[in-house]
Amino acid sequence: MDLTALPLRAAAARPHVLLVTTPGGTATRLAAERQLRLQDLPQARTPAEADILLVAGPECRGLRPAADRLWQSLPAPRVRARAATPGAVADALARCRTELAAPPVRRHAGHRHENRAGGGPDAGPDAGFGHGRDEHDDHDEDDEDDEDDEDSGGAHGAHGDSEPPWGLPMAGQGEDRDGLVLDRLHVPLGPFLADWPDGLTVRLTLQGDVVQRPECAWPPVGGRPAAAGPPFWEEPWARAAAGERVAAGEGARRRAAAHADSLGRLLAVAGWTRAATTARRLRDDLLDGASGAELRPGVRRFARRVGRSRTLYWLTRGTGTLTAEAARDAGVTGPAARAGGDVPARYRTWLAALVRDVDRLADRTPLGPAEEGPRGGAADGRWPSAALVRVLPGLLEGAELAAARLVVASLDPDPDELAAVPPEVDA
Repeated sequence: MDLTALPLRAAAARPHVLLVTTPGGTATRLAAERQLRLQDLPQARTPAEADILLVAGPECRGLRPAADRLWQSLPAPRVRARAATPGAVADALARCRTELAAPPVRRHAGHRHENRAGGGPDAGPDAGFGHGRDEHDDHDEDDEDDEDDEDSGGAHGAHGDSEPPWGLPMAGQGEDRDGLVLDRLHVPLGPFLADWPDGLTVRLTLQGDVVQRPECAWPPVGGRPAAAGPPFWEEPWARAAAGERVAAGEGARRRAAAHADSLGRLLAVAGWTRAATTARRLRDDLLDGASGAELRPGVRRFARRVGRSRTLYWLTRGTGTLTAEAARDAGVTGPAARAGGDVPARYRTWLAALVRDVDRLADRTPLGPAEEGPRGGAADGRWPSAALVRVLPGLLEGAELAAARLVVASLDPDPDELAAVPPEVDA
């Protein structure tokens, strides 16, 4: 009697999928999230929950060591695949589900075959995943004009060590900002966490729960994926810069979808799961071409609910303050510069822009140079996310560890921009 057949079939029927994305893989990530929703497959938040590791996007050699650590942390039975393009997602998931249901001997043989079919001789996950995330229950709140008054809980745990536990450095000692001698621990966040700029590593020195001397790192240029085109969210602006006539409404649609994606990430980090799901559904509806009339009621209700949330405001107020002057000096443009304040100022700027852009979806006038992309305009021959990463260390220094991920999510630098050819060269 085969005692393993029944649990294997159960796992294959509704496996938990750990989705990670390499820089340049935004379009593939969106396709994968859509497939998971259509197939009613739960998305794992940590490696311990996962049956399938699905890497979305092009190969990134600089993240291979982290990929090995991630794969080793998944419990058996486990399978993995990489979908390099959006069109490869459905087949990759189907192969994984078939292999997961196979007996162990066949699964190992199929795994080797799947790696070759998935995009090359090393088509396992090109990603690392350091994760420590606490799910928080949503809390009801008397928000006006909302039948489901669920509100945000606390921020998810900000751990993210991409080394195994036995590889953690021992804590040293050093003086804190008050002159006291406290243990000092070095903790990296990234390069892959749920709701995190994929590929980015932020190395923190902690004394107590206070961040000191944060440093941002990115995979070396030689180890990054080759950019096949402009960043996904910036694509209408890249086409307009190349001389194509692009309607302003098309730019508004892509910008609104990008802001909804960013809001979903921030709300998920804050622990407001249902609002994050709403943001992502609005994002998908925008990308599917829904009209302004169809979207307007839901978008306004969502913006009112999130913007007025007292719990979310109290959770994030006073964190990651970026003044308008500091933003200008650092070359930051777009919503982060216009907000000129803390995390609530930035997410409220996204909400206002989302409502405004949904009202402009039918605008057929040409997309002009005055129209900024979701994260601002290019500066110094770089996409705007480069400036967002540049200001991160200053915003994180002195913050509490629990607030660090909220600060990163409120800026939400685009990994596609960080990996892409500079705009002036691309043009």
